[in-house]
Amino acid sequence: MAEKDIKSLSFEDAMARLEKIVDALDSGDVSLEKSIEIYEQGAALQRHCEDKLKKAEMRVQKIVTAADGTAKGVEDTSFE
Repeated sequence: MAEKDIKSLSFEDAMARLEKIVDALDSGDVSLEKSIEIYEQGAALQRHCEDKLKKAEMRVQKIVTAADGTAKGVEDTSFE
């Protein structure tokens, strides 16, 4: 799977693919060459998931609160 294809995946889809890779590597039924190939894909998927989580965390931290402490919206982060 190409890097640009990985970047188009949702967090959930990337995690599902990552879980399949971990299962395949854990099974021990994959050749050395295939193991290296899917390990590299797994590393790219992990980076993608970490990036998605970091962006989600930043959005949560930017929730704007009203004077009474209730959430009243989210700060615009479209410029990031």
